[in-house]
Amino acid sequence: MERTLPWNWYTDPEVLRLEQERIFTRSWQYVGHKGQATDPGSFFTAMAGRTPIVVTRARDDELRAFLNVCRHRGSVVAHGSGRRETLQCSYHAWTYGLDGKLRAAPRSDRELDFEDEELSLVPLALDTWGPFVFVNPDVDAPPLAEALGPVPAQVAEVLDVDSLEFRFRTEFELDTNWKVACENFLECYHCPVAHPGFSAVVDVSADAYKLESNGLTSSQFGHLRAGDASVFAGGDIPHGQFHFLWPNFGVNIFPGSPNLSCGPIIPVGPERTARFLDYFFAPDVDERWMNELIAFDNQVGREDTALVEGVQRGIRSGVLDAGRLMPQSEQLVAHFQRLTAEALAY
Repeated sequence: MERTLPWNWYTDPEVLRLEQERIFTRSWQYVGHKGQATDPGSFFTAMAGRTPIVVTRARDDELRAFLNVCRHRGSVVAHGSGRRETLQCSYHAWTYGLDGKLRAAPRSDRELDFEDEELSLVPLALDTWGPFVFVNPDVDAPPLAEALGPVPAQVAEVLDVDSLEFRFRTEFELDTNWKVACENFLECYHCPVAHPGFSAVVDVSADAYKLESNGLTSSQFGHLRAGDASVFAGGDIPHGQFHFLWPNFGVNIFPGSPNLSCGPIIPVGPERTARFLDYFFAPDVDERWMNELIAFDNQVGREDTALVEGVQRGIRSGVLDAGRLMPQSEQLVAHFQRLTAEALAY
């Protein structure tokens, strides 16, 4: 059997520092959706790991991303989201246009050789898939489409992402390392025991529940159980798809009416993780069906919270140095761990 990553990687602040440097500053990160910056003069903020991001739409209607850090003394510049012509740092009032250019710095006229043209916000790579906005701090990174691999085509077989409407976002935090949360997403070996409601609807048996990995992506495909009479039966989407883009982006598509939820798994500390999920539906999806899906998804989420926080309590003991992986049932976890180990170059 294959060994897991060392368990001290899930508690050690130095490992998290290396992950920020070698993973989160070099990978595509989901930061939000186009609806958050639809009109010129709008912006929204997000995090890529521990890197603060601001996405803007300037008067030229171009969507841009910048490091949300003032070039003066390093304060975060923008907060939340909204509409305005400029972004002003609340520390010393350095002011930037939505195109990132420094527009004003109090008392700069009193300084010799003040190089305002060299002090714009640092631009980052930005790309989109349908309504979904991704940012990469590495401006020389391969394009998003290359990272996503076969996932957009697989999703397109059952769903037109451009036809979806954003409905709402949920935000929460977990007392666990970000990798534990990712690994939990990447297997349904635990589903028969831990998710009785999900397992009653989706066939999670080893022969029926399909796993695939390709490049930076991992995918799971679950069909409804024969004779299922739940709200998921008889809709436009015949089976569930659950995709993952390394290092930390998950996509959920349930059977039934056109639906998709997605979001990142973001490290806050060695043993603390932040998550948000953006929910999208087709415009004509019945409100009652939507509410039933949300209740179903929330129940699975509560069950997963208990699982991942229990894992963290176990691995922080320090008595065991690693665990074991089931090569078939946990092949996507092994794929995630190999990519992570390669990125950290241990």
